[in-house]
Amino acid sequence: MSLFVDTSALLAVLDADDRNHTRAKETWESLVSEEKSLLCTSYVLVETFALVQHRLGMEAVRALHEDILPLIRVEWVNSQSHGSSALALLTAGRRALSLVDCASFETMRRLGITTVFAFDRHFAEQGFNLIP
Repeated sequence: MSLFVDTSALLAVLDADDRNHTRAKETWESLVSEEKSLLCTSYVLVETFALVQHRLGMEAVRALHEDILPLIRVEWVNSQSHGSSALALLTAGRRALSLVDCASFETMRRLGITTVFAFDRHFAEQGFNLIP
């Protein structure tokens, strides 16, 4: 069983000042020790790299790239997936919902993934199970 990993979780794992850091770090360590099959999209990577670089700096980007990402399989967003995600975003018409979120939902549904490591309530709104 694969588990999706969202930007909100990755950022919380890396940022000691994040309000979810303790829970995120404990959850991450548990997932890794249990050898769970972890997955994210290329869009999550772009979003996470940008946020980590801006908020935490290059050392945190290096930790993300060298320590965390080797443990996560990346599903690359292609033009068809991008189009479906953009249409979902436009149909939803919600300012707080992002294209990255919609691409994550589309990917999870396509791959039959129901559980996500995230602190983003949009996943629960879409019917996915959040951990922690």
